Amino acid sequence: MILYPAIDIYEGKAVRLVQGDFNAKTVYQDDPLEAARRWVEEGARFLHVVDLDGAKTGEPKNLDHLQRITSELGVPVQTGGGLRSLPAVRDALRAGAERVILGTAAFTDVDFLDDVLSAYGDRVIVSVDTRGGNISTAGWTETTQMPADAVIERLQDRGVRSFVYTNVDRDGMQGGADLDEVKRIAAVVRGRFLYSGGIGSLADLQALHELRQVNLGGVIAGKALYERKFTIAEGQAALEGRLPLVQEG
Repeated sequence: MILYPAIDIYEGKAVRLVQGDFNAKTVYQDDPLEAARRWVEEGARFLHVVDLDGAKTGEPKNLDHLQRITSELGVPVQTGGGLRSLPAVRDALRAGAERVILGTAAFTDVDFLDDVLSAYGDRVIVSVDTRGGNISTAGWTETTQMPADAVIERLQDRGVRSFVYTNVDRDGMQGGADLDEVKRIAAVVRGRFLYSGGIGSLADLQALHELRQVNLGGVIAGKALYERKFTIAEGQAALEGRLPLVQEG
């Protein structure tokens, strides 16, 4: 598994939200490039960049920051936020993204999803964001009545093979992953998925490693890294089972 440090960009700054609440944000770096540079210097193998302005408005707003990160740091980047049209996806890839993450439009516009998968295939990831087990859309501002398991099955039938699964209720809370939930999602996903939401300690990462889910390809962490709960190197070692198990409590 790979540790993916998150760079969430809002109003031009690197921030973290709590449970997807735009009114509960913390600014960690005035320049997203410098936040990304820090993770790369610590050994990050891949970066997870989210355009929160784009997620909120429905179209990318921070491609300039994405391009600065991809051109200066030399590590692969996956990006999402506001990618709801084929030109928007194309622009994100031209800005240097290795992979694009689709959210709202993947659930609401079947023709768009088919077109993007046809054009870019393995470079496409769908973000499955949930509140109370149901899909959350529009930058986490709206929650549907669609259960995540059924949506993943439907997306896979259309050709989606890679997912980011986020428990929004846990995001930014640093209370750990819901391990039973992760196992349930792993049983549904036929390709690969990344987990995000609630990571707060090395023990959380080790617990995910101990699940031994072969289709869990990595874990996204943000707030815990910014607040120095662990380093990139420590987190990567935990996901690879190279650290003594941490006992908490």
